[in-house]
Amino acid sequence: MGTLTEEIFTRRLGRPIHAGEIVVAPVDYAMAHDVTGPLAIEAFRQLEVPIWDPDRVIFVFDHILPANTVAAAGLHRQVREFAAEFGVKHVFQEGICHQLMVEKGFVRPGGIVVGADSHSTTYGALGCFSAGFGSTDIAVTFATGRTWFRVPETIRIDLRGGLPPGVFPKDLALQVIRRLGAEGANYLAVEWGGEAVEAMSVDDRLTLANLTVDFGGKAGLCEPDEHTRAYLGDAGVIDLHPVQPEYRQLVEVDAETLEPQIACPPAIDNVRDLSEVEGTHLDEVFVGSCTNGRIEDLAIVAGYFEGRQVHPGTRTIVVPASKKVYMEALARGYIQTFMEAGALVMNAGCGPCLGRQHGVLGPGERALSTSNRNYAGRMGSAQAEIYLANPAVAAASALAGEIADPRLLPPPQPSPQGGGR
Repeated sequence: MGTLTEEIFTRRLGRPIHAGEIVVAPVDYAMAHDVTGPLAIEAFRQLEVPIWDPDRVIFVFDHILPANTVAAAGLHRQVREFAAEFGVKHVFQEGICHQLMVEKGFVRPGGIVVGADSHSTTYGALGCFSAGFGSTDIAVTFATGRTWFRVPETIRIDLRGGLPPGVFPKDLALQVIRRLGAEGANYLAVEWGGEAVEAMSVDDRLTLANLTVDFGGKAGLCEPDEHTRAYLGDAGVIDLHPVQPEYRQLVEVDAETLEPQIACPPAIDNVRDLSEVEGTHLDEVFVGSCTNGRIEDLAIVAGYFEGRQVHPGTRTIVVPASKKVYMEALARGYIQTFMEAGALVMNAGCGPCLGRQHGVLGPGERALSTSNRNYAGRMGSAQAEIYLANPAVAAASALAGEIADPRLLPPPQPSPQGGGR
């Protein structure tokens, strides 16, 4: 009996588990990508043991795909050779690791999944305890199938009411970060609940869980429900909910009173109302990332772009989160809409988010991004500025060439497939 986190560990270990306990627990899957994977491989080889289960080890090429330097190509080769040597079959190069972990069925309610990337908290949207680990810890998991946890206490965040026009889950998460600060949930689990979450699709919940780590959370979880079951199918969806939980803190947010939120440089907790920064000139707009690169996000942007042109002085870059998302966007006509509007559409992956390819910022440039981090140097030059916003704000800003309010534009046009909202 307890929080979602305590319930998951209790089920997994077969005895009552409470926050604060240090436990060693088996995991369902361990993931690393093309930047963290080689480090994990080096640490694993030093253990001189066989791999735990090659079917439960996952590698994804996404941060620098295709390889943009000789060094990056070497990292990719190192991962491929390791996978071939140890019989690892789950090696992907078709999108962002966090999107693929969900799409490929590696995440189930009640599970425990670890990844060598901080945004592995994303999978908690499905009621899974998932967390980012360092490459050395991931190497030990490759060897044993187990890892240690100090079971975290939990903050409960209740998002009340419905979302007003132009406001999306990204804004709710930024509002919470605004209140709690970038370290407000350090080594705590975060439960996202309330009427607004209950009404959200799984895609929307993935945004909340993804951003949990950006205010220090160890894990971010949503209670599985009918939306989860519809997303995953009946197989593997268990009845999981808090039972007489004791929360470290309860935070309530009235969604209906919010306007779009903007995380301003130089930190994600420097959050302002859109009206405070409206009109700020932009050199680049990036739509994508593990936060907002899913089909619902692209539908929002395509709706605003339909029949319009992006500002000629602002390069606009769209990167679908996965091949599946890309193909769906292609089928719905979104890709054509983006390109006809003057945007650049890149292959599925992390894209400009981490400042290695597809839109690196130069000194003095300013970007608005739908991603999750805006510290100096994140997308290129340390002398560049990054603003974070929801996809509707990104679309309106790309059209205006400056930070703009989507609520002042005519409503987005739905695609023939009904994708706009």
